[in-house]
Amino acid sequence: IYAASSRIREAIAKSGPTTVHLDLLPGRSVEQLLGMLARQGESKSVSNQLRSIGIDGVRAGLLRERWSASELQAKVSKDAQSLACDLKAWPLRLTAPRPITEAISTAGGVRFEALTDTAMLNALPGVYCAGEMIDWEAPTGGYLLNACLASGAFAADGVISTVRASEPLSPAVASPA
Repeated sequence: IYAASSRIREAIAKSGPTTVHLDLLPGRSVEQLLGMLARQGESKSVSNQLRSIGIDGVRAGLLRERWSASELQAKVSKDAQSLACDLKAWPLRLTAPRPITEAISTAGGVRFEALTDTAMLNALPGVYCAGEMIDWEAPTGGYLLNACLASGAFAADGVISTVRASEPLSPAVASPA
């Protein structure tokens, strides 16, 4: 979801609520699911039948949100083809991004066009930007951390070069002893 979040966000902004389809069992084909469902004994509960094909926890919760217990029983016992197809393309209707107070990571920030080539704000000389202050889509985890640190080092170089260019060096600094 994270990798597709910018496209999803743009689709919602452009057209309103949008539906994405999730593969709840990416390691299995529809045919494999049908075979596994066919081997289930009717003596097993629906929960156990679903658990045996890999549907438990959040996945099972998604099914229960969509279907009542009797509807789910009918799907498992009488409509395995439809169930298998649903599991491979589970519709999820998205209406808006979650509130910023719930965010792990956010989109937006200072646009690159608002920065000088030293990462200083054009509109606020002396203010530099780095990391997630800047509007760029990036993967989370180590890559994001590395990019934030690198952009911080780049901004620090910008600060140093600006200070050096704007202040004449004192004789003690200009020539080391």
